[in-house]
Amino acid sequence: MKVTINGRLIEAKEGQTILQVALANGMYIPHLCYHDKVGAAGKCRACVVEVEGMRGLQTSCSVQLRDGMVINTDSETVKNAQKLVIDLMLSSGKHDCLSCEQNGNCELQDAAYFLGIERASVQYGDINRETDESSEFVYVERDKCISCGRCVEACNNVVVNEVINFGNRGHHTEIVFDTDLPMGQSTCVQCGECSQLCPVGAIVDKKNKGVARYWETQKVRTTCPYCGVGCQLELHVKGEQIVKVTGVEDAEPNKGRLCVKGRYGYDFIYSKDRLTTPLIKENGQFREASWEEALGLIREKFGKIIEESGPDAVAGVSCARSINEDSYSMQKLFRSVFKTNNIDHCART
Repeated sequence: MKVTINGRLIEAKEGQTILQVALANGMYIPHLCYHDKVGAAGKCRACVVEVEGMRGLQTSCSVQLRDGMVINTDSETVKNAQKLVIDLMLSSGKHDCLSCEQNGNCELQDAAYFLGIERASVQYGDINRETDESSEFVYVERDKCISCGRCVEACNNVVVNEVINFGNRGHHTEIVFDTDLPMGQSTCVQCGECSQLCPVGAIVDKKNKGVARYWETQKVRTTCPYCGVGCQLELHVKGEQIVKVTGVEDAEPNKGRLCVKGRYGYDFIYSKDRLTTPLIKENGQFREASWEEALGLIREKFGKIIEESGPDAVAGVSCARSINEDSYSMQKLFRSVFKTNNIDHCART
């Protein structure tokens, strides 16, 4: 199909929405409730555009393209409508950008900058919504919530944990967990999908709160070490230290989704309790040893056991936190050298 957006002729595929094609062709349209994973939402009304032959303004995230369609995303009418929506969102919450964790990586901030909004024009009466710090890894600041519904869709239809929903009505609408329980007492499994998809600073990861600003980190892509699925991670690194982990949205097999281990189980690498040298126990006490001495002792002990009782008298469990290549090498060692299939791997933390 061929469509025209702001006077520019563009090729499009059947089934695509106006917003999808515009973004794919470098045309920014403010949008907050839409995300590739949650699909068309039409809740925030920030992505409205004019479509020739259609009455009123249309939400670009929900209108599918037709051949020959003519669209305008930057008329005065469109911009005024978009400004009103973003202005009301800024007015109805406490968006303290200077100290917010999402400063520099906030979609509401991006929309306000694009539309030239420096500060909210009106101020609602404060409701003082409850901040929820009850869970292990997720921090919920409801005063910053814009009720876009992304976390609700993500929890119910992407990771299908079915914990988050909207509660109350009107200006008092807010996200709730299960039957309005604190998140830490709900059935939430702490996968963090809600924090990854939240477009503002309403839901953030506790572990990196106050640790680094967005522009202070660089992203390093890697593969999750915990199990064999191969989820793709982006490590957010400040200096030489990992301060946050997110899933890679456009990568297989996880498409941004992670379990609690992949997203939050990274700080063990900085533990002061990690062993850095082999230990040998003598008379009930451990002493430090060289690698040569430790490996020699293992070879001697295993050799004697196998000689006396056969290869199935020994077994190995590969570390859940080691890389896949190390686990592969270990299973080859047991199967090819020790001649036993007694080798296992545990993906728990």
